[in-house]
Amino acid sequence: MSELALLGGRPVRNKLFPAYQHIGEEEKKAVLAVLETGVLSRYVASHSADFMGGPRVREFEAHWAESFHSKYALAVNSATSGLYAAVGAVGVQPGDEIIVSPYTMVASVTAAVIYNAVPVFADIDPNTFCLSVESIKEKITPRTKAIIVVHLFGHPADMDPIMALAKANDIAVIEDAAQAPFATYNGQIVGSIGDIGVFSLNYHKHIHTGEGGMVTTNDPVLSERVSLIRNHAEAVVAGRGVKNISNMVGFNFRMGEIEAAIGVCQLKKGPPLVDQRCWNIEYLEAKLDGCPGLTFQKKAEGVRSVYYVHPIIFDAKTLGIERKTFVAALKAELPETTLREGEGALIGGGYVRPIYLEPMYEQKIAFGDKGCPFNKPYYSGDLDYNMGICPETERAHFETLITHELMLPPMTNQDLDDVVRAFEKVAENIPALCKYEAGQGSA
Repeated sequence: MSELALLGGRPVRNKLFPAYQHIGEEEKKAVLAVLETGVLSRYVASHSADFMGGPRVREFEAHWAESFHSKYALAVNSATSGLYAAVGAVGVQPGDEIIVSPYTMVASVTAAVIYNAVPVFADIDPNTFCLSVESIKEKITPRTKAIIVVHLFGHPADMDPIMALAKANDIAVIEDAAQAPFATYNGQIVGSIGDIGVFSLNYHKHIHTGEGGMVTTNDPVLSERVSLIRNHAEAVVAGRGVKNISNMVGFNFRMGEIEAAIGVCQLKKGPPLVDQRCWNIEYLEAKLDGCPGLTFQKKAEGVRSVYYVHPIIFDAKTLGIERKTFVAALKAELPETTLREGEGALIGGGYVRPIYLEPMYEQKIAFGDKGCPFNKPYYSGDLDYNMGICPETERAHFETLITHELMLPPMTNQDLDDVVRAFEKVAENIPALCKYEAGQGSA
């Protein structure tokens, strides 16, 4: 049994893992073609032929709509912008409540605050890490206007009962599919199930344009409202004859022609890249099956996850050590990834701290310093943002969840085998880690 690198031994691997780099000649040619036209953007913030942007943007939107089974797709400069536009489009008002996940990127929640609505945090399902249907049900009040459902880590939320709840209570459903392009739920592609879907094209997503996003919907009214919020709505509504000007305060959420040209190329690469992720996960889980103290996300029937990260559930009682010790030992055995130097091995404990523990929610301070929109007279309900409101989220983040990205294409079988060897080596050295942990505690 070899000594752990954390304790002075040699690591399993020193050579950097390969970069997740899938920008190639196609994208270079597409960018050059845009540059040769001299048209880097064609948006105009007025009722005109160019209100919907240039030819590359429109081409990208058409391809996306077809690929994601939606009647309408609208390109934006980020998924954050897409979420803001989506919340405005569904008609959220000051004082309304939006049910959100506490375990997601903060923009999924800030989208409520932008419209002076208040986020109400429902708990997660401990297997999917997406919103729990039962917890959503408990959080619905007469003030609930929308639910933002996050398909976290690429795993679809349980959409059928969520949609039934929403329909019964006249609540809009916004799907945050930033981490889940090409994921499916009962034969439907996520982002096409709710009222509006939002996707990310940020540089570390499955496919990307550097920065960017896409909003999808099958509703022509919502499509129009998103397009207005995207492009300076208040200057355009008169010319377009818009009657409902609620939330028609516009932004500049527009995507440029270069990003759109890259997006067309990336969209074609998406399915095989996702297939490779899924194959790599199957390979790793088969090799690690039976590793003491570790279990994997159960595969729900009718669901295809696309694995933005690979979640693993850690059992401290079985192993007799804390998660942070186990993760530190793993990180010491493995190298960094090319183009992400400085981050260490791409594995860690938990994901993001439950959002209600961030200062904005702990102190209930957002716009100004008078408590808007959380306190009276802005809001008439009672908010609880204290530790303990979402026990499954807290358990996952602080105790049980390990996430890693050591399955990204173009990881080969040999690369994956090194990951497996690191897990096995750490598991074999649990007694040594127990002594190490005891020594750390007494230091």
